[in-house]
Amino acid sequence: MPKPNFNRRKFLRNAATLTGMSLFAGLPENIIAAGKYHSVPDQTAAEQWGDPRIKFSVIGINHAHIYGQVNAVIRGGGELVSLYAKEPELIAAFKKRYPQVKLANSENEILEDKSIQLILSAAIPVERAGIGIRAMQHGKDYMSDKPGIISLDQLAEVRRVQKQTNRIYSIMYSERLENKATVKAGELVKQGAIGNVIQTVILAPHRMNANDRPQWFFDKKYFGGIITDIGSHQFDQFLFFTNSDKAEIILSQIGNVAHPQYPAFEDFGDITLRGNGGTGYIRVDWFTPDGLKTWGDGRLTILGTKGYIEVRKNIDIAGRPGGSHLFIVNEKDTQYIDCSNVELPYGKQLVDDVINRTETAMTQHHCFLTTELALKAQQHAQQLNFNKA
Repeated sequence: MPKPNFNRRKFLRNAATLTGMSLFAGLPENIIAAGKYHSVPDQTAAEQWGDPRIKFSVIGINHAHIYGQVNAVIRGGGELVSLYAKEPELIAAFKKRYPQVKLANSENEILEDKSIQLILSAAIPVERAGIGIRAMQHGKDYMSDKPGIISLDQLAEVRRVQKQTNRIYSIMYSERLENKATVKAGELVKQGAIGNVIQTVILAPHRMNANDRPQWFFDKKYFGGIITDIGSHQFDQFLFFTNSDKAEIILSQIGNVAHPQYPAFEDFGDITLRGNGGTGYIRVDWFTPDGLKTWGDGRLTILGTKGYIEVRKNIDIAGRPGGSHLFIVNEKDTQYIDCSNVELPYGKQLVDDVINRTETAMTQHHCFLTTELALKAQQHAQQLNFNKA
């Protein structure tokens, strides 16, 4: 019997071409959730807001995360105006999902459009910081897919231009911002449901799907390395849940332990860190087995002085369907909390910030510190070598 092989990238790309939940009726519920809620078109945004609150455009669509980014801003009241990208096949898929979008002839056409207030990008990671810098220099706010910055030199220049222009440079860390159980966990921690947070343990496995990956995916000069890339999600969660605004890396390790055919790739990394609000452990890897019906069994455990929370982001291997599972144990009882009706606030908050010049979605300090920690952990990581010969 062949093993199931859930391909996350194909799901996100294909789901983005659909209109309405009815088209998902034939799919297993756990696969729908595993593809993340943001891949499903939001039909209520226009009704909720009436007239658009801001206008936004997209430059670069090399990762399917762009659909989640766009849908989040639409939910927040944004109107998608235009797109610039170089790849005809990616443009065709995007245009099918958003037929109203205008195709720009150049990046400059979008940057010089004074009606556009916000630029989104999921370009090849090495290009994202440059797009953001040019957006800010043209008086626009910016939201990047992660990693939004892949080197310390890029970070220094982004910080300089952001301070100079006072524009928003936001990075969408979707493992926190677009997962309903993780959003709920944040609410519970804020309410004191588990006391004061002591530690986070975050496991972030991903499925490789090597045959479906572009060439740049296998060369870390384009994405910065495994910690810079998928590890940035986890630093975001660590800082958020421990309420830390300072942190240091205690130990980091990286390695290519099972993919010698891709010598410039890394398939495993882990980090121990300490902040001024708690400690943390992070593991990132590309070893999700084909037998799992989702792209990765992402887990977040938050230890508090009066209890703990565990989030199973994409699947409950005990059998509950879908994703966004939350378990809480405290001095009162042990609970499973259904998070299906939890609102995802990031899109609305970011649009609010664009309009009001506030920092409700994410402070600029948090955004840059998350990136800085990931970059330093990557730069100073010890190399793993399991060669026993």
